[in-house]
Amino acid sequence: MISKKIGIVESIVDKSENLDDIRVNINGNIQKAYNYPKMSGNVNVGDEVILNTTAVELSLGTGGYHFVISNLNNIESNFTPGGHIMKLRYTPFQVKVDSVEEQESSYHSAIENFKSLDNMPVVVGTLHSMLTPFVASYKKNNPNKKLVYVMTDGAALPIFLSKNVETLKARKLIDSTITIGNAFGGDYECINIYTALITAKEVINADAVFVSMGPGIAGTGTKYGFTGIEQGPILDAVKKLGGMPIAVPRISFADMRERHNGISHHSMTVFNDIVNVSVNIPITVYKDKLIDTIKKQIKDSKLDKKHNVVYINNGKTKEDLDYFNLKVKSMGRNYEQDKEFFQAASTAAYYLMEVCNDRGKNY
Repeated sequence: MISKKIGIVESIVDKSENLDDIRVNINGNIQKAYNYPKMSGNVNVGDEVILNTTAVELSLGTGGYHFVISNLNNIESNFTPGGHIMKLRYTPFQVKVDSVEEQESSYHSAIENFKSLDNMPVVVGTLHSMLTPFVASYKKNNPNKKLVYVMTDGAALPIFLSKNVETLKARKLIDSTITIGNAFGGDYECINIYTALITAKEVINADAVFVSMGPGIAGTGTKYGFTGIEQGPILDAVKKLGGMPIAVPRISFADMRERHNGISHHSMTVFNDIVNVSVNIPITVYKDKLIDTIKKQIKDSKLDKKHNVVYINNGKTKEDLDYFNLKVKSMGRNYEQDKEFFQAASTAAYYLMEVCNDRGKNY
């Protein structure tokens, strides 16, 4: 289940408070590794470290590098005060967080007295790579509105792994982050999606929320065997709490796998079989043959009978990304190689500007 080796820190390529990009010498081979200093301590050149080498040996894409388990030259560390909720529970890496819901939390009463999201718009994606194009388009057109990102535990658990989040926060394009389930490291820690959405409204006073997993979706090629299936229950939760559920469909014409051509079978499964409520699905008006393919998929599956499918003209995705000098990549493909995918996420931001919710906020 786990493969471990001992290596020597050869160099530190990049170092931050939350993530170190290092090179390690394993039996004479120099290889890439990541260290989370808040979990496994600080590392220095020459330190002897225990590494989890499983992902590299499996030749994985996202996550395909070693991770430091422990630094043999700096073994001991102390936890920070406050908080009693554990994430990564009952594992050697369980971490203590100060959860918003805890009775000792200053936010406890706000969570306890919650009534409704009051139609707050919540955009729910699947792949982590949907985050940047949505944020770029949303913030370019709504620079003064407060945007919150909720990261689920469907993929990477430490939010520190996401360079996207690091960049977007540094440029003040994401105002706050929330990590839920066993994901951790956000500005706010929550136990589940319900309290995360409540936190976004009652504690942070968000104008809009984007929800998705971190880097590293898992899929198996089977109908239900993918972590992005969480999109359905999350959309249900938004509706249950009185929010406006908006779904980003996974769309691509660059993926060579037939099941992901046009609207991915992942999205079709969620929209047809998993989500229990009617949701808003913005669809980009692509070039003729491409949009014809998508419209046929929607008609054949009767998707528009269950959900509010809205066609949006959006030719500004690349302009929005360039405005903030943001680069995107998904499944190894950049914007030019898979632009329809990134446009789908951006279009959700433009959909918000075409609707006026019950809170009187025009988007």
